[in-house]
Amino acid sequence: MMADSASSEEVAVIGNTDITSVESENNLINTMVERGTALLRKMEINVAEAEKRTGKNTVNMQETYTVYLIEIRPAETVPEGGTPATPDTLWRRYSEFELLRTYLLVTYPYIIIPPLPEKRAEFVWHKLSADNLDPDFVERRRVGLENFLLRVASHPVLSNDKIFFLFLTEEKGWRESVLDTGFQDKVDSRLKSLSAMFRVKNPDKRFTALKQYSDELNTVISQLLRVRAKVADRLYGVYKVHGNYGRVFSEWSAIEKEMGDGLQSAGHHMDTYAASIDDILEEEEHYADQLKEYLFYTEAVRSVCRKHELIQYELEMAALDLAHKKQQKEELVTGTVRVFSLKGMTSKLFGQESQEQRESRLAALEQGIQEGEESLKEKNTECQEFMRTAWEDIERFKEQKDKDLREALISYAIMQISMCKKGIQVWSNAKECFNKM
Repeated sequence: MMADSASSEEVAVIGNTDITSVESENNLINTMVERGTALLRKMEINVAEAEKRTGKNTVNMQETYTVYLIEIRPAETVPEGGTPATPDTLWRRYSEFELLRTYLLVTYPYIIIPPLPEKRAEFVWHKLSADNLDPDFVERRRVGLENFLLRVASHPVLSNDKIFFLFLTEEKGWRESVLDTGFQDKVDSRLKSLSAMFRVKNPDKRFTALKQYSDELNTVISQLLRVRAKVADRLYGVYKVHGNYGRVFSEWSAIEKEMGDGLQSAGHHMDTYAASIDDILEEEEHYADQLKEYLFYTEAVRSVCRKHELIQYELEMAALDLAHKKQQKEELVTGTVRVFSLKGMTSKLFGQESQEQRESRLAALEQGIQEGEESLKEKNTECQEFMRTAWEDIERFKEQKDKDLREALISYAIMQISMCKKGIQVWSNAKECFNKM
């Protein structure tokens, strides 16, 4: 979640709560992206800038959209005084990032696929633009898209995907390559399966608990973001009121002789303080984006749980189908019908089938049972393998989540402490101005 960088170190003990501008900027960067994968050892990946363009869409209507410049360069150590290698670059639209993620979701159903940044701003304080072409929003999205690429590139499985590598290196042929994989057919069948109203009889308790945790985490983060937006609105108002202090002190200073300089200085401190809130809340919005990433991650976790439910359901249906065929065989061999069936009623009404018909039906049932046993074995193997690979990725995700959220909340707390110290300093300065009057 944290927006861009690459250190996997644990959170350090914070001794000094004052944040310099450099430290503040670094706190907006993702420090949890692992550089251990082969891909990130070979190349550096950046989304360097965003550019607004105007063109025609698929229905020949003019539209304005944003493209993002992806830069990759060899991850080589540059000698002191040397020049880094010139990066390879290409432009991508947000919709292409969406296509890549959909491909990954379908191809790797057992992996918690990193989410994309929001398409339109939500949970924002009222003075912040929710326009998806707003420069501040576009910049935050640029950071989020870079974070997405680094998340994928740092994943031990996703980083080795050929289509992902083509996304980074082939500007024109990539879309055709991803469509040639036929993943869209899998999307359609997957959506139909997931939208079907099925009920698993024996759900796995671990996945049931995980889905419940994901739902609860989604609720908690949503509430936290709403509270933060309300607090930001109130904070904005408090800061701007200090601008009124500044105006009043400045006007007062014009009619005073001995106290004029002190009042003027105090008014200047108030004006500076009032003007600082815009940058502060813009910086705070980056921390909100970090929480939003995990809000969107919860849907990725639920997706894995739903896929497991589908596999478990198919396994149970295969077992029921096999049991039904074995029962039919037993009834045919013994001549005893355990449960009411249309075929059994037909036999009673119109007489028993011939020996030849009976043997033919018995052979078909034996063939069906054999196929059913093979299908059940395959489904059981698929389910066990899915559980193994999915739980490995879930454990990896849990570790990443704990690190990311802990560091984000610590950074947010440090920022709030620093902001409060600045407020105290402003009033301390104002006090000094009043003392000198």
